[in-house]
Amino acid sequence: MDLLIPAILSCAVLALIYSIYVSRSVLRAEPGTSETQAIAMTIQKGAQIYLNRQYKTIGIVGIIIAFLIGYFLSPFIAVGFIIGALLSGLAGYIGMSVSVRANSRTAEAARRGLAPAMRIAFKAGAITGMSVVGLGLLGIIIYYAYLMNSTIDQRLLLESLIALGFGASLISIFARLGGGIFTKGADVGADLGGKIEVGIPEDDLRNPAVIADMIGDNVGDCAGMAADLFETYVVTIVASMVLAAIYFMGPLQHLLMLYPLMISAVCIIGSIVGTFFVRVAADHKVMKALYKGFLATLIISALLIYGTTEWLFKKIMDGGLTDTLPFTQLNITVCAFTGLSVPALLFLITEYYTSSSYRPVKSIAAASVSGHATNIIQGVAISMEATALPLIVISIGLIIAYLNASLFGVAITATTMLAIAGIVIALDVFGPVTDNAGGIAAMAKFPAEARHITEILDAVGNTTKAITKGYAIASASLASLILFTAFAEDLAYYFPHIKVDFSLMDPFVLIGLFLGGLLTYLFGAMGMKAVSRAGEAVVIEVRRQFKEIKGLLKGTQMPDYSKVVDLLTQTALREMIAPALLPLLSPLILYGLIHTAVGPTQAFTAVGAMLMGTTLTGLLLALSMTSGGAAWDNAKKYIEAGHYGGKGSEAYKAAVTGDTVGDPYKDTVGPAINPMIKITTIVAILLLAILARY
Repeated sequence: MDLLIPAILSCAVLALIYSIYVSRSVLRAEPGTSETQAIAMTIQKGAQIYLNRQYKTIGIVGIIIAFLIGYFLSPFIAVGFIIGALLSGLAGYIGMSVSVRANSRTAEAARRGLAPAMRIAFKAGAITGMSVVGLGLLGIIIYYAYLMNSTIDQRLLLESLIALGFGASLISIFARLGGGIFTKGADVGADLGGKIEVGIPEDDLRNPAVIADMIGDNVGDCAGMAADLFETYVVTIVASMVLAAIYFMGPLQHLLMLYPLMISAVCIIGSIVGTFFVRVAADHKVMKALYKGFLATLIISALLIYGTTEWLFKKIMDGGLTDTLPFTQLNITVCAFTGLSVPALLFLITEYYTSSSYRPVKSIAAASVSGHATNIIQGVAISMEATALPLIVISIGLIIAYLNASLFGVAITATTMLAIAGIVIALDVFGPVTDNAGGIAAMAKFPAEARHITEILDAVGNTTKAITKGYAIASASLASLILFTAFAEDLAYYFPHIKVDFSLMDPFVLIGLFLGGLLTYLFGAMGMKAVSRAGEAVVIEVRRQFKEIKGLLKGTQMPDYSKVVDLLTQTALREMIAPALLPLLSPLILYGLIHTAVGPTQAFTAVGAMLMGTTLTGLLLALSMTSGGAAWDNAKKYIEAGHYGGKGSEAYKAAVTGDTVGDPYKDTVGPAINPMIKITTIVAILLLAILARY
């Protein structure tokens, strides 16, 4: 048992070493012509400036929260919060830094063929993926080992670990919102001001918003996504450790608290090996090549998890602890394998709803022939339909896990789902890198063959991004369920005289459910309106430049890109504050109001029910938005490929309108719901700790 922590630590370090090794390979690739490099450098500088300003803004909020946590709770809890926040920010920064350097190299590799371009884009994703899981596991295991050797009680240890997840969640929600508002404000403004009003191509240097659009891909889809998955990864592992601490005692408790970390550690090895299986075959099917790597990761991880579980149960039997264990080795292995199976099924379902090869996307493209309204109607319908199969799969997974090992089995299923995050993030970052590569190829006027390759990769990238977002929100819902259990257990521990029954016959349960459901929709509305305002400001600026800069449309003069970038930076940083504060303050306000009006029992009941309502509606809304948005985007690309009149047709214009609606769906609000539902629950747990002390 003493060797477990060093072994887990070694796997975390291995992930970081792998990231450094692969990054050197990407940076050695040919960066392209001087024109290509100039465009890439402009994107790189803009992304870095935005991210620096975003982190400064988040830092102010983070310092205030860390001080309050340290003052009202404990310095240990405050340190956990700071560690989570710093590592989440670092994960996001790595994601941005890798993508802005890989995009021009991917574009240049497209001149040589599909396989070289895909290889660089996927390696860029693998760097970010392994950095995220490496940093996440490293932060948890080091702080857990430190806390174990400190003279603190177990309750404070668990609260400190939860705070680590809270810090990661805070960075994630700001990064997702800020980056999403920036990128989609630029995207919507560029589409409406350039493609629709002026009739120029999507990635045209004459469009004043085109550089901001590409910067947004990096700060939103790369930095924001990396912070998002880091947060989900950390919170899920921590929640599983907390559940193990609640349900088990003595030596068994320590072993089972480390078990989620052991699963995450061996899956890092599985993910690293899986990356070497990503190779384009002679049929040139990119998605098939990516799936080979994912499938290899699942198989290798399953074998390693089986061996790890067998070793764990041998230790338990040697210690004579089997009598206190409510499940068998087979039970817990089934739970872990369920955690590997659910993402695989979600991948297939999401691909069906977002790939241009299948009915949903084709139906949106066909609806575009009738006009803008029918495109929107069909897109909304598909986004709603896309929630059904994922919810069924998640429900079946929950049943299997619960029947085998109760709520701890659910925790292991959720942990295993997130343990393969390294390879999943690699698939996600593949999307924005290929998107930017396509833009650079268009702006640098690459040959048609190279442009065709980047378009193929970009279409696949849209699907992989949607797959990852569905995976993240499904994992987040399970993590929130585990955290809710921790909330209920903490409530019973801190306030044994208060008996809370979450029966639907209790009006305060209904109030909590209604307000929790409302919270997600209000959060979504605030995010969508923020993108609308940002997009409107960009359209006005694009119109101004086309009107005032003579020769801009003819290409004899260049636009002022920095004006749009600065405009969006200020707008995104301003607009992200209010939605991010919503999940932070809502549990506190609800508790305060009901406690003052009625009493503590009803207040705790309403807050607990709010957590359930937020998780349920958050899962549905996020799945609908991420899948629906990607379907709208690929319907546009399907028409661009020559169907229904191709580029410039009336169907194409309708599809662009649908895409402008789908963009904030899939890249701003949908992904940001993921950290939102967990922040709400973590704040409620910390509220209990504060109330118990004061």
